[in-house]
Amino acid sequence: MITIANKLLKLTTATALAATALAGGVQAQGVQVSGSDAFNLPDDVTFVVEPGDPNVRRATARVNGNIITGTDVDHRVAWILAAQDIEIPESEVQRLRLQVLRNLIDETLQVQEAAAQDMAVTPEEIDVAYRDFAASARGFTVAEMDAFLASIGSSPRSVKRQIQGEMAWDRLLRRNVRPFVNVSEAEVNELVERMNESRGTMEYRLGEIYLAATPTNRDQVMANANQIIEQLRQGGSFVAYARQYSQASSAIVGGDLGWIRLEQLQNPTLEAAAAGMVPGQLVGPLEIPGGYSILLMIDQRQIGMADPRDAVLSLKQISLSIPGNASQAEAEERGAAFAEAIQDMQGCGDANLRASAIGATTVDNDEIQVRQLPEAFQNLMLQLNVGQTTPPFGELEPGGSLRVLMLCGRDDPEEFEGPSPDQIMMSLEDERVNRRAQRYLRDLRRDAVIEYN
Repeated sequence: MITIANKLLKLTTATALAATALAGGVQAQGVQVSGSDAFNLPDDVTFVVEPGDPNVRRATARVNGNIITGTDVDHRVAWILAAQDIEIPESEVQRLRLQVLRNLIDETLQVQEAAAQDMAVTPEEIDVAYRDFAASARGFTVAEMDAFLASIGSSPRSVKRQIQGEMAWDRLLRRNVRPFVNVSEAEVNELVERMNESRGTMEYRLGEIYLAATPTNRDQVMANANQIIEQLRQGGSFVAYARQYSQASSAIVGGDLGWIRLEQLQNPTLEAAAAGMVPGQLVGPLEIPGGYSILLMIDQRQIGMADPRDAVLSLKQISLSIPGNASQAEAEERGAAFAEAIQDMQGCGDANLRASAIGATTVDNDEIQVRQLPEAFQNLMLQLNVGQTTPPFGELEPGGSLRVLMLCGRDDPEEFEGPSPDQIMMSLEDERVNRRAQRYLRDLRRDAVIEYN
């Protein structure tokens, strides 16, 4: 199997051959060319045989002799669909099947390459990773995970196949790519200096789905990106879509780029988009060199500054239920009495007794971060002093209930110093590894023998 060094040598040789062919006016075979008109394709095309529907492809394929069956595709699709909170349209399912087949082909190539370089993932390693995945993803034992997968039309073999592909690819990148990626101390120090100068400015935790595109397929890739965005906005799982569709190395962690500065994106389009986003916002598709990106703003914080939302609160919830047989007038009367009783309370030490006197109940929580509260409550709680409450909320009607939250204490967060130089270096290395990994996978696809049945 060709190593990274050999592939680079092969590319250099191909470039030299191309130059010789152009100089001599002869036609070379196997030459790598680029550009939108590299193939000199006509604008008006007459096909000798009419092309079929590009979205219809038989599921069975043979990749360098290894078979991918229709059942393999079915089981992977069932696993992905089970992770969604919404019903996927049939047209999207068909597109998903095509993408799954591509992913299975890539996984097969990655596993084959790892085996050829004596880095094969053993069945024992796969079983351990599968057990850990069952526990972390679902809180299941292996037997429970097996039963769940069977119930949704998938199989343990399908999940283990994906685990094997991810582990094999990680090993290949660690040995054949990452050692040849260098980030100098000068680069890191320059970035640290820039961060210190911008202390108090924002740092972002972003999710990304990257779809590679060429000039010839950019319209189709953009259409696919728009369909993904539509599904995400309807409640689809960003992590699931990133794992299945993204062609960036971050796909293995659901597209999570971690905490980064905008300049670490190293792309003006992505930087400008992220600068205007708020937590929970989705934007895209954004056209960047090599393809399209979909961004999700997971969270934000100020560099070198404590995030108030990391404060740990001690809260008391006071609730009053309104009987279902009460009239609306009686409900409003009980609501007014509840609001008055809340105003008369003298802190958390007085709350339980006064709540009991009006038939209300209390629940305490001494360890809840502000960021864990619904967004509507976060800024409100940060403005309260100990012993104060939120305005009453709930349903002021028969059968409804009214509640308030009382602040009983707050532990403010410590100052955050921002990412360490080691973290910055790792982030820069990951970005460069990602670029080389894409080229590596393209080489594997180009050298593969793939037969569709």
